[in-house]
Amino acid sequence: MTEDQTNPPEEKRKFEAEVSKLLHIVANSLYSDKDVFLRELISNASDACDKLRYEAITKPELIKDDPEFRIEFSVNAKKRTLTISDNGIGMNHDDLVDNLGTIARSGSGKFVEELAESDDAVSLIGQFGVGFYSAFMVAEQVSVTSRRAGKEDAFVWSSDGLGEFTVMPATRETRGTTIEMKLKKDAKKYAEVDELRRIVKTYSDHIGLPIVLKSEGNDETLNAASALWTRAKKDISEDQYREFYHHVSHSFDEPWMTIHAHVEGKIEFRLLLYVPTQRPFDLFDPARKHQVKLYVKRVFITDECEGLIPPYLRFLRGIVDSEDLALNVSRELLQSSPMVTRIRKDITKRLFRELDKKAKKDKDGFIAFWKEFGAVLKEGLYEDGDAKEGILKIARFTTTAGSELASLEEYVGRMKEGQTGIYYLSGSEADVLAKSPLLEGYRARGLEVLLLSDPVDDFWIPTVNAFDEKTFQSIARGDAGLDDIPLEKSDDDDKKTDEAPAEGMDSLIALLKLDLGDAVKDVRTSTRLTDSPVCLVADESGVDMHLERLLKQHGRIDSLAAPILEINADHDLIKALAAQAGKPGATDDLADAAQLLFDQARIAEGELPVDPAAFSRRIAAVMAKGLSKE
Repeated sequence: MTEDQTNPPEEKRKFEAEVSKLLHIVANSLYSDKDVFLRELISNASDACDKLRYEAITKPELIKDDPEFRIEFSVNAKKRTLTISDNGIGMNHDDLVDNLGTIARSGSGKFVEELAESDDAVSLIGQFGVGFYSAFMVAEQVSVTSRRAGKEDAFVWSSDGLGEFTVMPATRETRGTTIEMKLKKDAKKYAEVDELRRIVKTYSDHIGLPIVLKSEGNDETLNAASALWTRAKKDISEDQYREFYHHVSHSFDEPWMTIHAHVEGKIEFRLLLYVPTQRPFDLFDPARKHQVKLYVKRVFITDECEGLIPPYLRFLRGIVDSEDLALNVSRELLQSSPMVTRIRKDITKRLFRELDKKAKKDKDGFIAFWKEFGAVLKEGLYEDGDAKEGILKIARFTTTAGSELASLEEYVGRMKEGQTGIYYLSGSEADVLAKSPLLEGYRARGLEVLLLSDPVDDFWIPTVNAFDEKTFQSIARGDAGLDDIPLEKSDDDDKKTDEAPAEGMDSLIALLKLDLGDAVKDVRTSTRLTDSPVCLVADESGVDMHLERLLKQHGRIDSLAAPILEINADHDLIKALAAQAGKPGATDDLADAAQLLFDQARIAEGELPVDPAAFSRRIAAVMAKGLSKE
């Protein structure tokens, strides 16, 4: 069956729901950024030429008749039309439908939902990579005529952006894509030659192939048409660096840091890499793919070379251009190439060196960077042993010492005499962790505790184990180890030291063990509690309870280990219960109290009671009993 038989002379289709919403937002929300539509379309045309240049390495016949890549403009001010054409890889019928009628990337629904709620819609569109639709900011009708390289058939896609598009056979003598836009009345300036010159010079001067304006029989190249990364730093302005970032990232934020280098030695390569200011939309996509393009001798090879950038640096944007890799190297060989491994290691070391400089020069700026990307960087602590030292040096943490994030070096510098380890507490939310009863004994001694609330934290700690020869110690596991560190004195401390342990404490512990049974591994008095009556901790040889819950949620373990219940022997409630424990009938009287104490400890950890209904009944019974005595 031929392609003509497969596709009727004209097809009318509806955009998928997400695209329709997106087009509505584009048409109504982005007028202040109209110029960027041209940058996006030029960038797409450049990418199309790059893809064909790479494919032609093994199939030179694809470009035999037209080997010089270019992007062309033409305008008609009277008709209000703007045409952009390239001789890149082109699209067939299915490419037009799939690329221009749907959003193929995962999470498209969530993207459009966030876009509708965002005050910065342009940034989100760029991050998601759907810049083509920005054409509808200025155009009331868009037609895309394309012919795939190596194919004879051409097709035209057209739409007014209001919900439907048509696809039909067309005529195009050569490969590539032509986009013709009928401009809106208030966008007629984009059909003026001077305006096009200005926009191309401002936004696309860095494009490495000629952008040609065809006007009245004259061909005028509007850009420098040389790869930006091959130029000397002194010859590149900040504006040019910024616009190249916009080109390679399809983002609209400003680059937070730029790294431009020419590396020579055993291997030679150039790199131009950027750290974004804002978190890319797909930063936590499960695929964890980077967005750095690999070139060989200025020829685009791939943006999917897995070994080039480690997954924990996937926020990087930019290019790497190697002089030593073979042009026809396959993607499979790339991923196992020792040259690519060397490039990756050099990039990683260079990045951490620059980040360390940034952290020292611009503390507030670095803190903002860490809040955006720190959770991803910490993945490298358990994935890449070579990067561990670099990451730990720049890592910043929430601690009990104050509202500012602190480095591990700062933490170690504030350690108390007698403190042997770096104390930490992990959980889902820093605010909840800051209120944990587990912190009480440490605060009472002026001991600082790291509050680790990123999911990755529970996994890198066992791998790293120590910093500056100070071991990481969880305050939610084992004995608190506070006996050798004195309390910071207060008026109440002298009174407490003079008090003898409450009678019946041993009996209370025995009854609590009996009543709670297998729900707890042990019941013991606590040195880590000062204000709360109870808390739960894991056994010294066990796993932190938060990590255990994460593992269970992801099906890695079937059940949770029984925790240890610690009681505060100085708390009035525990003293009263201890006094009750020595009286006749205490076994029955304390049964509900045991369960309430256990559930109270769970609630303090951010967990629900084991049986919420039973917990409610017990609370009601205790309240009724207390009121009846008044």
